[in-house]
Amino acid sequence: MPERHLIAVEPSTRPAMHAVMVEAVEAAGGTVVPIEQASALMFADPAAADTFPDIIGAGPGVEWIQLPYAGIETFQHHLDHDHTWTCGKGVYAPPVAEWIMTALLTAFRDIPRYVRASSWPVQDGKNLLGAKLTILGGGGITESFMELIGPWGCDVTVVRRSADPVRGAARILTTDHLHEAVADADAVIVALALTDETRNIVDAETLTAMRSDAWLCNVGRGSHVITDDLVTALREGVIAGAVLDVTDPEPLPDGHPLWELDNCVITPHVGNTPEMGLPLIADRMRVNVGRWIAGVELIGPVDVGAGY
Repeated sequence: MPERHLIAVEPSTRPAMHAVMVEAVEAAGGTVVPIEQASALMFADPAAADTFPDIIGAGPGVEWIQLPYAGIETFQHHLDHDHTWTCGKGVYAPPVAEWIMTALLTAFRDIPRYVRASSWPVQDGKNLLGAKLTILGGGGITESFMELIGPWGCDVTVVRRSADPVRGAARILTTDHLHEAVADADAVIVALALTDETRNIVDAETLTAMRSDAWLCNVGRGSHVITDDLVTALREGVIAGAVLDVTDPEPLPDGHPLWELDNCVITPHVGNTPEMGLPLIADRMRVNVGRWIAGVELIGPVDVGAGY
């Protein structure tokens, strides 16, 4: 088998991503080589997942594969038990947690109505201080968010597959208690990985279970929410509003009903941007290459069975 310091870096349609990967490998003491000689592969372009079979077929000595993003849905059908897989899980959590803070303050302070006003509007809004929040997902984004929200003294419920604790959360409920978890929340935050189990988790029933003055904030994936159900809920006042960084479909096409709703704020998937994320993923890869060479446990392992 190839020596561990021999690492392949797959070319990318994003030259900056390829460059930071090469720098990270070399900074960790690795040597960048063609895939035929490599023990590990840094895959630089998840948008080109369809090229993966041909690439890995040329690298019989590859044991470890590093993917650059936390969301690996485009790679789920390639996952196997023949390789060790890691991804950007947790890398981008701090900037995404900042987006959640922005979304909550935007919603609670009624900013969507104010920015659309053409004359002095009626005052409205409520405090984030002491609010009741429900977060769907207990991963790195939620952990980073809990650090940020701590000083606000919020009552936080986390919904996740297991009942494992999350630091700072008042309670943990499993997904079979979803409607109970959202029923009393001022805001429901979606920060899940996209799997078959979490796809469409926010449907008409979930939205109806929420309070009529509650907001939905989605920073996970657009497919966590049934868009038509959300449009209906926003139009009919089932919930107060939504702040969405992700949509289904994405990009959201011109003329879509969500664009027309005064109680819906859409940002173009900027919870983490390439400019924010490049130095973060570069550091993760540098650390993981160093760990690979040293033969110690890698950060961000992919659960092949769960698909994330």
